Amino acid sequence: MAKELTSRAEDYAQWYNDLVIKSNLADYSAVRGCMVIKPYGYALWENMRNALDVMFKETGHVNAYFPLFVPKSLFEAEEKNAEGFAKECAVVTHYRLKTDPDRPGKLMVDPDAKLEEELVVRPTSEAIIWNTYKNWIQSYRDLPLLINQWANVVRWEMRTRLFLRTAEFLWQEGHTAHATQEEALEETRKMLDVYADFAENWMAVPVIKGVKTANERFAGAVDTYCIEALMQDGKALQAGTSHFLGQNFAKAFDVKFSDKENKLTYVWATSWGVSTRLIGALVMAHSDDGGLVLPPRIAPLQVVIVPIYKGDEQKAMIAEKALAIVQQLKKKGISVKFDDNENTRPGWKFAQYEMQGVPVRLALGIRDIENNVVEVARRDAKTKETVSLEGIDVFVEQLLDAIQTNIYQKALAYRNEHITSVNSWDEFMEVLDNKGGFVAAHWDGTSETEDKIKELSKATIRCIPLDNQQETGACILTGKSSVQRVLFARAY
Repeated sequence: MAKELTSRAEDYAQWYNDLVIKSNLADYSAVRGCMVIKPYGYALWENMRNALDVMFKETGHVNAYFPLFVPKSLFEAEEKNAEGFAKECAVVTHYRLKTDPDRPGKLMVDPDAKLEEELVVRPTSEAIIWNTYKNWIQSYRDLPLLINQWANVVRWEMRTRLFLRTAEFLWQEGHTAHATQEEALEETRKMLDVYADFAENWMAVPVIKGVKTANERFAGAVDTYCIEALMQDGKALQAGTSHFLGQNFAKAFDVKFSDKENKLTYVWATSWGVSTRLIGALVMAHSDDGGLVLPPRIAPLQVVIVPIYKGDEQKAMIAEKALAIVQQLKKKGISVKFDDNENTRPGWKFAQYEMQGVPVRLALGIRDIENNVVEVARRDAKTKETVSLEGIDVFVEQLLDAIQTNIYQKALAYRNEHITSVNSWDEFMEVLDNKGGFVAAHWDGTSETEDKIKELSKATIRCIPLDNQQETGACILTGKSSVQRVLFARAY
């Protein structure tokens, strides 16, 4: 099974595509630029979604749903936001088809069914949501308004890649309204912390929390906060963003409220989101040439039991013992499958579950039952050991925790080894071309220099870390003075 994968060293991009397909996460679709998320991939997304949903609700947020279509006039209301997304918009212009008189059995757009106003298929929902909030907010008693929606969005992409960049993708987007600037800023940072917590403690992906430069800021935001992760090929990936929108959208949609002094003022806003791109991050941060490596806390299947037998009598004996183990593990909240499918051999099953990144595999044969033991294989370390069946549930529970920690520590070590400080342009290019990862370098703070560095190196400023140390230096490109280093990287 693993031989079907291109190796990471040979072609990282092809390895990624091979793995997404062969591990049954996703498939290409008949719609150019769109993908089919297969049941195994969707189960992974459900686990991620469910964990995040709990975290959102614990911080006071509730779910709602808003329309997929946004009237163009509403989309235009916040000019920076509209301009930022204009080139990615899919637009509905007609509402009906009819039989084509020149091509029997075929359809054509009915020219008489042109919409009075075009509808933008949402690339993001600020416009439709803030137009709605105008009707919901009148007084300080209506604030804060803390709403999240789970939805799909469309951003027309010319060059697509499964999970990482597709014309349609799934995500969540939080949109909140507040009485004061301080409350909105607190919300922005709080949700960034939620994303970082999820990335590190559920996905086992270490991240750097930071703020984007003006060039990289979300269109329509005052500030964009982000978490940045590092993939095994040395490229960065933006894993989540939280935006402080100031009063931009409130002013664009005339959303005001009466404060406690009965003065009419504009509300303050935030928005924040993560998407199915996180699945791509998960694949690239942990997996190997044998297939997926999934953190147990979000793996669709944590444990699989594979029977090894000859004849119906052995099969029945092993099944009885295996099903007892299944019940033990389920009582501990562990997802487990007893794979007694007779159409595939144990070797094929081993390879398939390795490809799909199932964290723990138990192999159970007749001799194992006689000796009251089971063979335990862990996917992350590719090790096997023989373990007593007495207390197997406790052993597996502790093993899953150990695997979760090990996967995170391995990714953290790689990330930390690939943060490199440089002081000159030559050093900068040397690290980008030969080592990769995050490059900590001085920048003079101007958008012009940032653009030029991007043009020359294909690297962008990923973020200015929130815990950044102030340090005087000289910009690597212009030599002008700088007060701190920022993190550059080539990125997805």
